[in-house]
Parts: sequence; structure tokens; C-alpha cells
Amino acid sequence: MNIQRFTHSIKACFVLGLLCCQTVLAQKAPTENDYYKIVRMAIPEGITLEVGGLVSLPNGDVAVSTRRGDVYIIENYLSSRPTYRKFASGLHEILGLAYKDGYLYCAQRGELTKLVDQNGDGKVDKYQTVYSWPISGHYHEYSFGPKIGPDGSFYVTGNVGFGNSDWWAGKSLVPWRGWTMKISPDGKMEPFAAGMRSPCGIGMVDGEFFYGDNQGDWQGSGFISHVEKGDFLGHPASLNWADRPESPVKMRKEMVFNLVDPRDNPLVKPEFVENEAKPMTTIYEMAKTLPNMGIKSPAVWLPYGVLGVSTSEILADETKGKFGPFAGQLFVGDQGMSKIARVFLEKVNGKYQGASFDFMSGFRSGVLRMTWGSDNSMFVGGTNRGWGSIGKEDFGLERLVFSGKTPFEMKAVRAMPDGFEIEFTLPVNRKFAADINNYDVSSYIYKYHPVYGSPMVNRKENPVRGAQVSADGLKVRLVVDNLREGYIHTIIPEGVTSEAEGNPLLHGTAYYTLNSIPAGAKANIPLQTPKAKAKRDLTDPSKEANTPDNQTKEAGPKIAASIISDKEAKALLTKHTCLACHKVNEKAVGPAYTEVAKRKYSNAQIEALIAMPKPSNWPEFSTPMPPMGHLPKGDIKKLAAWINAQK
Repeated sequence: MNIQRFTHSIKACFVLGLLCCQTVLAQKAPTENDYYKIVRMAIPEGITLEVGGLVSLPNGDVAVSTRRGDVYIIENYLSSRPTYRKFASGLHEILGLAYKDGYLYCAQRGELTKLVDQNGDGKVDKYQTVYSWPISGHYHEYSFGPKIGPDGSFYVTGNVGFGNSDWWAGKSLVPWRGWTMKISPDGKMEPFAAGMRSPCGIGMVDGEFFYGDNQGDWQGSGFISHVEKGDFLGHPASLNWADRPESPVKMRKEMVFNLVDPRDNPLVKPEFVENEAKPMTTIYEMAKTLPNMGIKSPAVWLPYGVLGVSTSEILADETKGKFGPFAGQLFVGDQGMSKIARVFLEKVNGKYQGASFDFMSGFRSGVLRMTWGSDNSMFVGGTNRGWGSIGKEDFGLERLVFSGKTPFEMKAVRAMPDGFEIEFTLPVNRKFAADINNYDVSSYIYKYHPVYGSPMVNRKENPVRGAQVSADGLKVRLVVDNLREGYIHTIIPEGVTSEAEGNPLLHGTAYYTLNSIPAGAKANIPLQTPKAKAKRDLTDPSKEANTPDNQTKEAGPKIAASIISDKEAKALLTKHTCLACHKVNEKAVGPAYTEVAKRKYSNAQIEALIAMPKPSNWPEFSTPMPPMGHLPKGDIKKLAAWINAQK
């Protein structure tokens, strides 16, 4: 063989090999947009479409209500120029819309209204009151619904108001604020359940009523709960009306306050009380302490700042697989983070529980309402008014369209007597999935207290001792130590990839709310000892038993005078959910950190403002920042210095 030709061949092979390596290295991991596309709906000029309600109609049209009191019918929505026909106007902040027997129904601030087109000209000419309820005039007294039950009844929920000096504390100023009302078609109302704070998300799941609440006072994080008649969901303000003869609720305020310090001095912000008057409890533990009182802990928690900050619509996937591999599961919107989470529900020993996952982000406004289109796309309606969001626009209407390509995801997580079973949407790499060191499981919970939100407390590692892959590669049975009822179990298959393409999971974390450990046979799996991992920042549970606010105490070594790195700052910002509302260089729910730095506060001033914000300093932002006094003082010092360095 000619030496020169041989040399050229070797060089060509080397170059080709290098190019192939570069191509492989350049391949990016799949993103949400590879599987689901957000399609922006055109909105005619002059229409302020602050979406408050969405519902599909039998003829394929979509009805949308606005917070400004209008109702539009969208015709031919798949065309390049859909028609927006005004159907009704002059209503009072419509935050829900439903269709029944040829008529639209909506929840206004103070009533459930039937919209009637008597002469068939395509416009409402009769606004019929089905049932009305009291309002005090407080801005926070939103009303949501209706949702229609199997018997044709309407379910409506009502926000609590706030106090004047203690703005963080929910108040039920008039009857049935913080309640679910069940209203018959002929206008008879029965109070159904109490204990709600901001029940924006409501939905019917297999004929049963579910609701989602927002993080705030008495609610450590967002969640969804199954609601039955007589239930108490946690917020005590609504119990002002529990003594009324028509109330089915057994709980009373004094029962709550016998277990939890109400901290009801309006002159003291509760975040700054370092020691509890009573031992820490959770809503799950309170239900065990007071059995048969209708106390209902969340079916599934939605971790604050991770899966959202303001829970909205609950939408069941009724598309039978035409919207991807999640048929029968729930999609839960979030207004503040402009995103949608996914929830897998199961019932164990008579209790609902299950796993929450990230699903889709990047919507242009705060996600408030969703519905299914006739083409099995998901309509997503948004608004920013009254509560800011990461989405940069004040309102919007979009469609989420499935590409037809299956993402590599945890399809479901099921509780087992000795751990969990993970079901995947695609077969896994069997070698990686069988390695117990490729899983990370830990657990934590939120406090039940009157403080606005809660840190993650009582955190523990849950070592994985065994992993068995099913014959089809779609399921993995995990044996997990230290399972705890009433706790959120964070499950991360960090080293598991798909068999065919070697892709990592599109969303790599499941948050399983374990309300009941199932009975049955344990897995017949050889148990192993996992390799030691780098110690993570987990709170020592022994230090929290009687001092749940120990996070306010500075712990560990004295911090260095130098400013922490961006990587360290991001870790702290993520840990304390700061990134849910703030970005470094961009406006979000709150101002960018670069904008804060321009104010030329001292480090001490920023520390004070983190602990006790002054919303009046930023009048251009509609969402007030809650006090963050529960953060460790050392972390606050580090973050204040880092923020000031972002000039």
C-alpha cells in the first residue's frame, strides 16, 4: 500500500473520529420543548384577556372568562384567525367557568351565576343568580368555581381575607370564607368543608372533589387534597362559622390552638418568635391526635419554590393517551412560577397519596386555568394581576401541544411495604437501574403553624438497600430504609438512563407524599449497603423536636468575610426557595438582584430586609415578599453580601 495514501487514510479516520466524538458531545439532553410545544393564541386588539375561567364546549368552541368580568366564545381556534365573540360582560371578577345542560355558569365574587341567551343571538340577556353569599369587600376574597359533581351540584370555594396590621394572617370576615360550598341546581347551599386559605385550584377526579391550596399562614407549601363533607383542611380562620347549625364540620378553633400556639398578637410578626410555646406538629400528626374530627392532610404536597408558589387549576388527563403517556393523571397549574406540575395519585388503605413531578414551564403569564381542546391540546390561560409571576406578560392564552414523541420520565411512583416502585415511560438501562448507588432518597415535612410558609424540617436520608428491574425494563422495585408516614419522600434516580438512547430523565425528581404504608409482601431482593455519599445539608431532627425554629439560630463556624461564589449563592438561593421569585439579572415576581444592588443598601440593611421586607420600597411589584426570618442568620449574611456584589 502506498505510504502516503495510508497516512492520508489514518488522518481522515482520525478527523472523522474526532468529528463523531464532537457530535456526540455536542448533543444536548432533550428538553421539555422537544416533546411539548407552547402555541401562542392570537388575541384581538383591545381585549384584555386576564383569564379567570376556561371550559370547552360540546361543539368544539372554547369559552373563556376574564377577571374584568367578560366572557368570550372562541370559535375556530385552530385557524390562523380564530373569532372571539363576546358572550357576556359586566360581571364581577369571574374566576371559574363551567358548562352544564346547554348553559354556562360562573363564580363571581359574591354569587354563582347562570348565563342565559334567551333569544339565541349569541349574547347573554339574562344573568340568573343561582346562589349568593356575603362579601366584606376585602380585596383577597376571591371566589373560585364552579366544578360540577356527579349529582349535578356545583362546588365553589372562597378565599379568606386578611387583617390590617397583620396582613399575613388569613381572616374569615364573613360566613363561608375559607369554605367549600356545595350548591344544588335549584339554589340550595350546604357548607361542605372548611379550613381553606386560598383554594384557587379545584377539580373533579373520578367523580370526587379535590382542591389545591397556596402556601401561606398555616399552609407550609402548596398541595392538593381530597375533600369530603365535613373535612377540615388546616386553616382555622374558617372555623368562625363552624358552630352554625348548617355546618358539618366538627373541628373548632380551640382544638387547634390547644395543640399549636396561635401567635395572635398582631404587633409581633410570627416569624420572629424563636421558640414555640408548644412542641412542633404537622397537619398529619394533628389528624392522628384528633381522630374522627375530619382533619385532612394533603394527598400530595407540591414543594414550595420547586413545583410552584401559588397552586391553581387541577386538570385530569382525559385524553386516553393522546396527550402523552400520562393518561388518568393530574396536571396542576401554578400562577407565580408560570408552570404546570404533574401528579400521580393512588389510594392506599383508604387514603389518597402519590407523587408530584415537574412537567412544563415557560408560559408567558401566570398559569391560572386549563382545559382540553377538541384536538386534545391543553388550553392554558394566564394572568399576572394581583400576584406577580415569572411569566413576563400581564395576561395570555396558549395551547400546549404534544409532539407524539414519548419523553423519558418517571411515569408513576407507587408505595410498597418496604419502599417504592418506579414505573418509567420507556425501558431503562438495566445495569444502571439495578445499581442502588444510582438512587438518592430523603424525606422531610413542613410545620403546621400560623407562620407564613415553612422551612423543610425533620429531614432524613432514606438509604436504598435493593433495586430490582422488571423483565420489560419499565419498572424498578426499590427497597428503602426509614420510610415515614406523613412525610414527603424525595426520590432521585440520578444515574438511571433510557435503554435505547441513553437519555437522562427529562425531570429527575419525584416527591412522594406517604400518608400510609401499604400492607403486603416485601420484595425478595438481596439487600446491599450503599456506598457512602458526600454528606448533604440535612437538618438534625433531634435538634428540631422541641425547637422547630432553631433555623433562626446561627450554627456552624463563623462565616468568612469574603463574598461567596455564584455557585455557593445559587445553592443557598435554591435551598431557601429565593429563586422562585427572584432572578439575578431579570425581573420576575420580585426585582432582580442586580436592581437590589443598585439601591446601595448596606449589607446590614439587606439582612434586615430579608428578615422583614418592606413592600413599600418596591411599589412597582404587586406581590409583597413574606418575612424570611426563619432563614439561618449565617445564610442571610452570606446572601446579603453576595447580593451587594451584583452591581
